[in-house]
This record gives sequence, C-alpha cells and structure tokens, in this order.
Amino acid sequence: MQTDNATRISEFLLLGFSEEPALQPLILGLFLSMYLITVFGNLLIILAITSNFHLHTPMYFFLSNLSFVDICFTSTTIPKMLWNIQTQSKVITYEGCITQIYFLILFAVLDIFLLTVMAYDRFVAICHPLHYMVIMNPRLCGLLVLVSWIMCLLNSLLQSLMVLRLSFCTNLEIPHFFCELNQMIQLACSDTFLNNMVMYFAAVLLGGGPFAGIMYSYSKIVSCIRRISSAQGKYKAFSTCASHLSIVSLFYCTMLGVYLSSAATHSAHSSATASVMYSVVTPLLNPFIYSLRNKDMKRALKALFVKGTV
Repeated sequence: MQTDNATRISEFLLLGFSEEPALQPLILGLFLSMYLITVFGNLLIILAITSNFHLHTPMYFFLSNLSFVDICFTSTTIPKMLWNIQTQSKVITYEGCITQIYFLILFAVLDIFLLTVMAYDRFVAICHPLHYMVIMNPRLCGLLVLVSWIMCLLNSLLQSLMVLRLSFCTNLEIPHFFCELNQMIQLACSDTFLNNMVMYFAAVLLGGGPFAGIMYSYSKIVSCIRRISSAQGKYKAFSTCASHLSIVSLFYCTMLGVYLSSAATHSAHSSATASVMYSVVTPLLNPFIYSLRNKDMKRALKALFVKGTV
C-alpha cells in the first residue's frame, strides 16, 4: 500500500467474516449458492413478467424493476468477496472501493424507493379500485421509476464525492465484506463532521421519508379493508398486499437491525454479519415470497418452463 502525506492511498483490505482458512471454502460455497439463486430467481421473475401479457400491469412492472435492482444490488458486493476468497486476497483498490460504495448506495436506496412506489400502487388498487387503471397509467408508472432512479443517482454521487474529500492514514483495514460508507468514514483521519451530517441527513430523508409514505399507505389500506363487509373480501384485499408487506418488513427490520446491533455492540464484525440480511438474504427471498404467494406468478412461471421445454 502506498501513502503520500496520509492522503493518497492505493488500496484497502476487506477483512470479511473470518480469517480462519478452514472456514473459507464453506463461506465461498454458501455465498456462491446464495448469489446464483438470487440472480436466477430474480431473472425468472423478470422473464415471467415480460413474457406473459396478463402480467403487464403496474404492480408487476414495479416488481420486475425491483428484481432487476436486487440482481444489481447483490452483484455489487458478492462477486468481489468470492473473488477475494478464491484468490486468498483481501485487497480492494481505492477506486474499486469508491465504485462499490456508489453502486451499493444507489441500489439500496432504489430498493427503498421501489418498495414505496409499490405501496402506493397497492393503496390505489384497494382504496380506489374503479380508478386504478386511470391513476396508475403507464406514463405515471414510468415517471415514478424514472424519478426514483434520478434521485438515487444524485444521492449516490453526492455520498461518493463526500468520501473522495477524506484523507486516510495507516489503518486501511475494513472489518466488512464490502466497502460500507459508515466504515469508510470511521477509517478517515481527516475531519468527518460534514460527511456524517450528509450521511445521516440522507438516511433520514431517503430512508425515513419513504418509510413514512409506506406506513401512511398501509394505514389507508387497513382502513379500507376494515370497511369491507365480507370476510372473503377482506382476505382477498389483504392477500394482494401480503407479499409486498413481507418484503418491506424484512428489508426495513434487517436494515434497522444492522444499525441497532452496531450501535449496541460497537462491533464492526457484528454489523457485517447483520448486513448480510438486507444485502444478501432479502434479495434472495424476494422471488420466493412473490412466486409462492401469488397464483398469477405461479401460472406465469409454469408457462415459462413449459415453453422452455417445448
């Protein structure tokens, strides 16, 4: 590693989960399996939606975008970790680390925005069913996704540029399996007050804001469902939200768990282990949650496999 006046560095070391050589093949096999299942499962969701005309609706349009973002999300971190294990190296270049931070923030916040848009879609579908296709028209759906991308791209650019202004000293070891923004700021030997302010402000605005929107949407959905007279009608209305609500709960609870565990234990290794839940496990489970609980998706996947075997 090279240093120049404690500012110019060429690489960092990703410590990962364990330095025990005996555990490396197990970690490699486990994460390679999860990565392949995540990519294959989300690709199936995208293919099933695009190939089935009956699924060309706003809900499935947002779901296909979510699956694409999940593939990109896991591809930002896992391949580099697998490569380091395979080559018995812990090195990631300075440029590679900044790039990883940029795309990790981009796709993590995009996940949040898409989940918020999907909550609004469910709110319109249940509370305003007669006007659903008028409100959720293709133009609005495309605009919602486009605005989400633009806001997330600008946020990622800002966060990455803020990291570039930092100076790093001799401790270049990151106790994580990827370059995480908070860990990078903690490693800096220059003033990080502005970085922390920007990071926390973005977390509140782009994390808390969408969460409040999701909660508001579901408060209206619950109110509408309670006014439905028949039990069957209530079940049918709730079942349309169950998959989305499961993913929202999983994503937010695991992400919250990362920061709570980090704050409570002050352990970076504990934070790294907890972050696997929202960065690896949640994208892995999304296809299963949506396909197992959704009859339309089951039929589309079945038709996809039948077409592929013909």
